[in-house]
Order: sequence, then C-alpha cells, then structure tokens
Amino acid sequence: MSGEFRVREMVLGIEGLALLRHAMDGDEEFLQERVAEIRRFVLGEEKLPDGGAAVSELDEAEGYAAWSAVYDSLPSSYIEVEEPVVHSILDGLETGVALDAACGTGRQTRALTARGHRTIGVDQSPQMLAKAREHAPDAEFRVGRLERLPLDDDSVDLAVCSLAMTHLPDLATGVAELARVVRPGGRIVVSDMHPFVISLQGQCLFVRGSEELAFVRNHVHLPSRYLDAFGRAGLRVRGCHEPLFNGRLAPGGYEEFIADAARAAWDGLPIVVVWDVEVPS
Repeated sequence: MSGEFRVREMVLGIEGLALLRHAMDGDEEFLQERVAEIRRFVLGEEKLPDGGAAVSELDEAEGYAAWSAVYDSLPSSYIEVEEPVVHSILDGLETGVALDAACGTGRQTRALTARGHRTIGVDQSPQMLAKAREHAPDAEFRVGRLERLPLDDDSVDLAVCSLAMTHLPDLATGVAELARVVRPGGRIVVSDMHPFVISLQGQCLFVRGSEELAFVRNHVHLPSRYLDAFGRAGLRVRGCHEPLFNGRLAPGGYEEFIADAARAAWDGLPIVVVWDVEVPS
C-alpha cells in the first residue's frame, strides 16, 4: 500500500486532540491559541512543513531491511520510557539463558548480556541481526520469526520481546511461542506500543532511501487481548506497567512545528505497555 504524507491533516488532528483533552479544564488562553492556530492552517494563512511525500507500507522482510539502516539513529520517546521499566525488571532476576525475541538491532540483547545472561537473539531480518552482532558480539544469534522461534521447548530461563508484538496481526501465536520456549518458573517480559498511541497516531514512519517515507504496520492490541493470550498460554501476570509520554517530540517532525499542541495532546498518556509475566512451575 502506498499513500501520501498528509501534513495538514496530521497537524489539524493533533490540534484537535489537544482541544478535546483540555476543553473542560484547560487554560482559556491555551484553548484560544489552538482555535486560532487551526483557523490559520485551514485558511492557509500559516505555512505548514513540507508534505506530499510518498508513504509506502512495507512487509516485515522489506521493512526491517530498510529500517535497520536508520533504526539506531532515531531518537525515540518510546524507547526512553520503556527501557527503565524493562531494565528494572531484569535487574531483579537471576542470570541464566535468555532469549531476545524479535531482537532487531540488539538493544535488549546488549542489556541482557551486560547483566550476565547467556543470550540468544532471534530476528527474521538478516540486516537487523548484522547490526545486533555489532552491538552484542558475545551473544548468539539465529534467524527466525517470533511466531516460529528456532528454540526447543523449555530451553531458556527468560524471554524478552520489545516493541515487536505490535507488528503481529494476532499476538496469540507470538505469546504462545514465548511460553513454549521458557522453562517452568521462568519469566517473560514483553513491551509494546500502547494501544492508545496506535489508535490515535497510527504508524511509525522512517525515511527509506533519500526521500520516501515508509512504515511496517502497527496493529492495536488491547490489554484485554494480551490477558486473553497470556491466559490461553497458561501464563501468570506479575505486573503491568504503562510509562507515560516524557515530552520528547521527534526531532524535525511536524509535531515540533506545533509543539505546544502536541505536548498537550500526549501529556499524561501512556505510550508503551510493559508486561511482566511468569511461566508457572
């Protein structure tokens, strides 16, 4: 699927979300500024950032291959709020054999090996794995999909899956695979894009090549779907964490152009969900 980067509609949507969230108890001056800004954009009195670039939806293989070239260079509020929560859970666990499922460029693989785990990173993208090997040379890496992990049953003490389940149309298979490979008494830590963010904002765009924008589709997974998948896999939830937006806007993005509205739109909303789950003994 291909389309167009519609800056005007995105800017107006953020302005509207800021109004919607603060209409009842917001500062009057702030609300009037939003209305005035919307009017100027609609009437063309204020120039918007350049738009009109082509946007392509890529499948996982093509998307991850392209994304791997820029993934580590992109500042991310999602990672900034996710990592402290995930790492605090990891810090409380004994060392053992750990799996980084859908490891990407090895961000969590590196965190696991640094904590003394013998770590296996699995990803379906050879390009992502090449980056991961650079970041965590002491880990073992295998090519494989989250839905068909190349590991034996009960073969790891801990599995981590970070910001990847959102790319699965149905997360039940991915959860079941994590449950299959983790031994009884072991732990599973899953982080994901929060369904609020995906429902409101949609997709995470990156630059492919010189100008074209692209994305790998995010799917909305409500907490109830996660609880259902955990239950069907026989897992026990120990904790659910929902770190909030930290105020960082993507550098150079359209939201920086309307920073007051964007921060008001996302203020106080969870942007990531982190599940701490146990395989019963």
